Amino acid sequence: MKSAYERAMEKMDAASGPSRKLNDEQRARIAEIDNKYDARIAETNLNYDEKIGSATFETIEGIRAELAADHARLEEKREDEKQSVWDESEN
Repeated sequence: MKSAYERAMEKMDAASGPSRKLNDEQRARIAEIDNKYDARIAETNLNYDEKIGSATFETIEGIRAELAADHARLEEKREDEKQSVWDESEN
């Protein structure tokens, strides 16, 4: 008798093809990428906290919009780097 997990994996494989596997080195690289971008995002937050602390009420929304754009840019870079590791796993 198959577990619910096994049935779900079979459905997923049928819909999108077999799941990709990473080796230990690739998993470590993805973890390293996540750590690097977590640190960059934290640093960005600190820099913007300082800007917001000294900003006038009128400029705060603009600064928050810049912060959101920087977060989006960093997340995009993170996903690009991680995708390159995933792409290697297909070869």
